[in-house]
Amino acid sequence: MCKLCAKTTSVRMAAVLLLFAWGLTLASPVALHAGDKKKKVTASVKPAKKKPQQDLSKLVWPEPPNIPRVRYTSYFAGMKFDKDADTQSKKSKQTWMDRLAGTQSQDEKVTRKNFPFQLLGPFGMSVDSKGRLYVADQKVGAVFIFNTETKETEMIRNGFEAHFGMINSVAVDDNDRIFVSDGKLGKVLVFNAKHQVEDQIKDLVDPVGLAIDKENRLLYVVDTQQDQVLVYDADSLKPIRKIGTTGKKHTLTTPGDFALPTDVAVDKDGNVYVTDTLNWRVEIFDAEGKFISQFGRHCDAIGCFKRPKGIAVDSDGHIWVVDTGLGLVQAYDRDGALLAYVGSPGRLLGQFTDPMGIAIDQNNRMFVSEQYPWGRVQEFRYITDAEAEQLKKEKAASHQTTQAEATKPVAPPQAAAVSPEVKK
Repeated sequence: MCKLCAKTTSVRMAAVLLLFAWGLTLASPVALHAGDKKKKVTASVKPAKKKPQQDLSKLVWPEPPNIPRVRYTSYFAGMKFDKDADTQSKKSKQTWMDRLAGTQSQDEKVTRKNFPFQLLGPFGMSVDSKGRLYVADQKVGAVFIFNTETKETEMIRNGFEAHFGMINSVAVDDNDRIFVSDGKLGKVLVFNAKHQVEDQIKDLVDPVGLAIDKENRLLYVVDTQQDQVLVYDADSLKPIRKIGTTGKKHTLTTPGDFALPTDVAVDKDGNVYVTDTLNWRVEIFDAEGKFISQFGRHCDAIGCFKRPKGIAVDSDGHIWVVDTGLGLVQAYDRDGALLAYVGSPGRLLGQFTDPMGIAIDQNNRMFVSEQYPWGRVQEFRYITDAEAEQLKKEKAASHQTTQAEATKPVAPPQAAAVSPEVKK
């Protein structure tokens, strides 16, 4: 019995010693300060350096000391992400089944209908009477409608407000009717100002670029695969004429014909401008569809065309052409002389990667769409010839004032007055 007691006592003593040793380990300085070390390591991590912001005031073309003709102003990328949406504060309570299953309530769920869509493949653009920007996005399958002041966004979406296949471009007339070209469905869909489909032009092959002559009430549709520009009455949608020869499989180079034309623009006199992409040129026609002239040549340098896409005409009659291959927007006169260019290849503001479309509104705002690696539309301000002339006069006057100040004779310093000596 005593042997058993001794054995039990020894076992207990061993257990006590083991616990005592474990307690010392926990109380050791190394263990006590292990958490401090972890904290110190965490605290020693330096915050990531912020990327330097671009000075937007310097985004002008051409660069100083030249008189600027284009200024960067803003960009658009899609609908706003609202982390503090009203739906979160007004959301319905989760049911006990939701809590048990760990699922969201109906108001918390992000559905395709309320998802904040972003631009992915923007192409053709237009501006309505209220100054809102319309952007046709090929990849999203929707028309984005941006309030350019507040950046608030409305949409005409495939599967909700409309049925689209592959939209390419959009044009808006002075009554805010919206024309959308759909290459997959072979149609031009017509929406009223409330974004409701009211009509369509059918039996097209691949409608891409659109333009509206608001004075003559004409709608121009570029059918790329047919190598033609089709002209319709903008109100009745009845066909009027066709420009170009079809059925030659993009092989024609003769003036007045096309090989994979992409976009079309109309100036204030009703003249028509078409980017003939595979022939690396721009062709010009009068309001009756008669060929006037052409310009352009193929090379990889500024002043040439590599892959001309979007086209627009400003208030001074200059022709602006988006070149997807060069990553530039170039301005020409009607004789084909290069007047200016905007941008360079890249992803910074004022640069372009895969630019596609261009639109210039009556307020001289210029919009350029890009598609790779993600979509965006950059906004610029075109400085008119009259405004540039005024800036030139102001610069000359300022230079003269500076020169006059520099050559102005400096008056000699006046001698200090000496007080007369007082005789004692």
